[in-house]
Amino acid sequence: SLQPVAMARPPPDILRIDWPRDGGPPSAATLAALDRAADLLRRGGLVAIPTETVYGLAANAFDPEAVAGIFRAKGRPAGNPLIVHVSGAEQARALSSAWPPAAAALAAAVWPGPATVVVPRSPRIPGIVTAEGPTVALRCPAHPVSRLLIERAGIPLAAPSANRSEAVSPTTAQHVLAGLGHRVDLILDAGSCERGIESTVVDCTTTPPRILRPGPLSRAELEAAVG
Repeated sequence: SLQPVAMARPPPDILRIDWPRDGGPPSAATLAALDRAADLLRRGGLVAIPTETVYGLAANAFDPEAVAGIFRAKGRPAGNPLIVHVSGAEQARALSSAWPPAAAALAAAVWPGPATVVVPRSPRIPGIVTAEGPTVALRCPAHPVSRLLIERAGIPLAAPSANRSEAVSPTTAQHVLAGLGHRVDLILDAGSCERGIESTVVDCTTTPPRILRPGPLSRAELEAAVG
């Protein structure tokens, strides 16, 4: 007898995002693409998003099953916590149980930008995001597309780099497609990333703060910010 054939999942749609260079309002097509992505994220989907560092694989940070999809898509070990992307310091403070002075100083000085602060986590953040640890890593990206997407979705986004674990971090939408293929639901293509290197991660729960991962911001820049 004939056996049922498993249908391969189709490749994701790639939506081109054209952001005005003069700082003007985005086009109706861009806003429609962001609203489609926001709706997909609220429903538990995975969306590859541009940031100024690398492309991220985003999911609703409040949805444990959606976040689990990130780990499956990347082949990422469950013990490796994720960075949560926010629209600004106010949203970040709401996701922490305490907002250390070093985090406040860094956010004021370098956000939006390629710096991630590690702070005590709020119970609102599921344990899967933080590898069941007591802290959460938060970042406000400089790329206007990712920030506006967070605002329009109304949720913070867990978003590690949009590649299979141990692979090179993607800096274009085509890199994402080549690496993840059908594992992602939608890709927002805003061209090449400006930085091409992942954010600097700073542990703000210690005194003095310490750099956990070097990145685009130097020690001198961080020290100038913290004081």
